[in-house]
Amino acid sequence: MDAKKRLLVVAHAPSRNTLKLREAVEQGARHEDIKNVEVKAMAPLDAGPEDVLACDAIILGTTENLGYMSGALKDFFDRSYYPCLERTQGLPFAYYIRAGHDGTGTNRAIESITTGLRWKLIQEPLICRGEYRVEFEDQCRELGMYVAASLDAGLV
Repeated sequence: MDAKKRLLVVAHAPSRNTLKLREAVEQGARHEDIKNVEVKAMAPLDAGPEDVLACDAIILGTTENLGYMSGALKDFFDRSYYPCLERTQGLPFAYYIRAGHDGTGTNRAIESITTGLRWKLIQEPLICRGEYRVEFEDQCRELGMYVAASLDAGLV
């Protein structure tokens, strides 16, 4: 039997609603039909390059802060970028943004950093814009399920 694939979720969740989004990603990734994927969810300040190097795919989550990603996610990238640069090229990833406005600057920043890392985007970015809506949780659940199912099936 093959070893389980490892999905890392690194998501900033400073509020009850953003925590619901991270939990929804985890729920989707742990769907009962997905058998060979281990899910590890962490706050960005707790995650580091060793976690990225140990995973087979990653889902990032952030709030939009002043038109940019959260400082916590930026700190994660600052600490992980060079240790991962040559060792994680092609890493499958996806991300979501909880944006009170439009998420454009946050999206651009994540695209810039992950392009530099040469990670492989496997799902269009999920940008949860405007006032909080419960449907954001469903969208995050689907994102987690999609990435984990893709790993489980050997598609990524």
